[in-house]
Amino acid sequence: MASIEYYATGRRKTSAARVFLRPGTGAITVNHREFENFFPTDSLRTTVRRPLLLTETGDKFDVLATVAGGGVNGQAGAIRLGISRALVSFNAELRKALKKDGLLTSDSRIKERKKYGLAGARKRFQFSKR
Repeated sequence: MASIEYYATGRRKTSAARVFLRPGTGAITVNHREFENFFPTDSLRTTVRRPLLLTETGDKFDVLATVAGGGVNGQAGAIRLGISRALVSFNAELRKALKKDGLLTSDSRIKERKKYGLAGARKRFQFSKR
């Protein structure tokens, strides 16, 4: 069975997603679980589906994603970027629409590290004059 599939990687915060697009009916599976069970809120599901809705390819592909690290928000963002990149490898003409909507830009914001002598990354301990 040599079916066609398009693969891409997406990252966001500390999450990394591997996304496979296979010709199908529009089913989305994340970590071998149903899409609705994996992402509890509607906003997260909308985030993940955005590239498919924008390019009108929602019913052409089955999405298989494996995601690790981070929380649900970061994981949704990682899958979204992975889907966008996989769609570009499927059809380069979709790149312009995805790029215009900012879906091909990796969100590089990550947690800033804690510094020594401070309470957090920037927060200081309370100053006492005496």
